[in-house]
Amino acid sequence: MSHDAPDAVDAAPNLDFAGTTPYEDYVQADVLTHLQHPLSDDPGEMVFLVTTQVMELWFTVIVHEWETAAGALREDDLPVALAALKRSTYELESLNASWKPLAHLTPAQFNAYRSALGEGSGFQSAMYRRLEFLLGEKSASMLVPHRGAPRVYAELEKALQEPSLYDEVLRLLARRGLAVPAAVLDRDLSQKYEPSAEIEEVWAAVYGAGDQDTELLRLAEALTDVGELVWRWRNDHLVATRRAMGSKVGTGGSAGVAWLEKRARKNVFPELWTARSHV
Repeated sequence: MSHDAPDAVDAAPNLDFAGTTPYEDYVQADVLTHLQHPLSDDPGEMVFLVTTQVMELWFTVIVHEWETAAGALREDDLPVALAALKRSTYELESLNASWKPLAHLTPAQFNAYRSALGEGSGFQSAMYRRLEFLLGEKSASMLVPHRGAPRVYAELEKALQEPSLYDEVLRLLARRGLAVPAAVLDRDLSQKYEPSAEIEEVWAAVYGAGDQDTELLRLAEALTDVGELVWRWRNDHLVATRRAMGSKVGTGGSAGVAWLEKRARKNVFPELWTARSHV
């Protein structure tokens, strides 16, 4: 799609529309570019605000991809699931690149508008919470900040009770005849996924198979790509926060860097990583 003016009159597009342009009707650019309302006089706040809003849009796209993948896995449609997971890796790379404008903030630069955040904190992001739930990082307590927003709360409550992306993967592995324990398949889906030695053995069997071009191996590698990029997201978040505020308490009363350090040490789809030691 071109944003440039035509070079010649005979190539000129139609410029006269009744009302808004079709581009505006589809993209809603006027809405997007008027959603920024800085609360300080510091020019850096605009960068922080837009970057955070862009991150929210990427969360939305990635949640859509993973829900698409989960639905396809339920239907045993691995090509559709793999395509959605692959797209999500490109989107995760773009999401992670969103840290670039914020990655080199000095404490003084961040402090210039930090008070504008008040009690606001990234852990209050409902869309990011849905993303984490899809990864198996379930927590009923994380619904509490959203009690005042009934629609958002209902969406999160539904996501809490539904199978995660990883749950759907494990169910597919069981349908393919692999030894996924009943205790894993029948677990309380509202609880955080905990690693299983039996699932580690399942992935070791997938990776140790003689045929290294199976659908299940491609699925394992697609999930590993996702898991690596999620790990990089968490680490980039940690580093940016360390540079901007050191070990101070985070906004919204969070533990700041200490909380992020704990998150950065964890791998999603954990047995995919540990199984490699047994192949």
